[in-house]
Amino acid sequence: MQAAALAPFVAPVTIGIVLSAAAIDLARRRIPNWLTFGAWIAALPVQMVIHGFAGGSLAWLYGWLVGLTLFLPFYLLRGMAAGDVKLLAAVGAWLGAAMVVNVALATCVIGGVWALVQLLVTRQTLVTLSRVSYMLSVAVQRRARPVQSEAEASAGSIPYGVAIAVGTIVMLFAGT
Repeated sequence: MQAAALAPFVAPVTIGIVLSAAAIDLARRRIPNWLTFGAWIAALPVQMVIHGFAGGSLAWLYGWLVGLTLFLPFYLLRGMAAGDVKLLAAVGAWLGAAMVVNVALATCVIGGVWALVQLLVTRQTLVTLSRVSYMLSVAVQRRARPVQSEAEASAGSIPYGVAIAVGTIVMLFAGT
C-alpha cells in the first residue's frame, strides 16, 4: 500500500504508536504487550473503514502476519526481543503488508548502522562476532544449545523499538 493511499489519520496514529514504543523501550528496555496488541486490535476497524469489511480484515491480517514473519526468525535465534517482533506486526496491521516490508528493510539498515557504531564505541567486536557465530550454529544445527561461555553471551543490545520507529517514519515520509 502506498503512503499516499493511506487515510490521512493512519500515518499520524502509526507514528504515535512507534514513538510511544521507542520511548518506553528506551526507558524500560522492553515494549509492553498492551501497546503492541492494543495497536494491532485498534487497526482492524480502521482497515475495515478504509477497505470495507472483507478487504479491511484481509489487509489487517496480511499486514500483521507479514510484520510478524519478517522479524520472527531473529527472535527465534535470540537476536531480537519479542516486543520488537510484535511492534513490527502492529505496524503491519496499520500500514499493510507491502509497506511493512519497506519499514522492516529501513529498520534493519538503521539498526545495523546503530549496532556497528555501538560496536566501535564499546570495542565489543570480537564478543559480538562470537555471538553471531553462535546464532548461525543454532540455525545450522536447528536446535538451541545453552549459552556455554562469556564469549557466547550477548555483547549488549540496542532498544530496537527506536530503530523500528525511525524506519517507520522514514518510510512514511519517503512516500514508498
